[in-house]
Amino acid sequence: MNKIGETINKKRTELGLTQSQLAGILNVSFQSVSKWENGSTYPDIEKLPELAAALKTTVDALLGYKGAAADYDNRYAAKDYYWGLRPNRLCFEIMQLLPPVKPYHVLDIGCGEGKDAVFLAKCGYIVTAFDISETGIEKAKRLAEHNCVHVDFRKVDVMDFTFDRDYDIIFSSGVLHFIRPAYREELCARLKTHTTPNGFNVLNVFVQKPFIVRASDGIRDESLRSPWRSGELFGYYHDWLFHVCREDIFDCMSGGTPHKHCMDSLIAEKLGAGEVL
Repeated sequence: MNKIGETINKKRTELGLTQSQLAGILNVSFQSVSKWENGSTYPDIEKLPELAAALKTTVDALLGYKGAAADYDNRYAAKDYYWGLRPNRLCFEIMQLLPPVKPYHVLDIGCGEGKDAVFLAKCGYIVTAFDISETGIEKAKRLAEHNCVHVDFRKVDVMDFTFDRDYDIIFSSGVLHFIRPAYREELCARLKTHTTPNGFNVLNVFVQKPFIVRASDGIRDESLRSPWRSGELFGYYHDWLFHVCREDIFDCMSGGTPHKHCMDSLIAEKLGAGEVL
């Protein structure tokens, strides 16, 4: 039984539900519930919010996330902006590849205190952005107001987010190591599905390297983080056109201790109908 399976079993038992009763609520077979609980399969990513509601819990709790929101609320509590205000390098690359000559829609996943979302809005994009940290979202709203731009900021976890439209650009930086390995391919598939033809997914992920000592980076519960394998992200987009595909090693001071990270960055384009690689 894996962590998710243990949690489903525990919550179901506490509520006095049989596997068949839970299956009926979710409109799945009782065999599916049994396989989730014994760890032979995982619930579909689209099913997680419904499953969490049925078990009177959250997606975070189902996946074993106990302290991510609190950790980032603490980081963002200071007056200064934890990550600074300089936009991510990827933002400038977005502008080169898809300049805002018309109102392109952007989704910023895990926007933190909003520096990238606000920058893109200032440049003329229509931006929706969300983060798990309420403190971060409040600071992001103040930053947008200070810069006289509108961003549709929402407090939500990436695993709970429901797409209500397709986006021309889906952007995420330094967030996806919080996604359990079992859900990464499915998450990338969702992002790809909700990208417009000739739209872009602009993503970076932390990569585990044997020659880099993993630093705490201010996270109290290390089990929350799961670095990606080198090249893993690129594999999920093998059928898209790559504009940026790189791996960087860089120094970092977050958490107050000097350390290094390795990061894979990708800008990939969804080809339109009739276009081939």
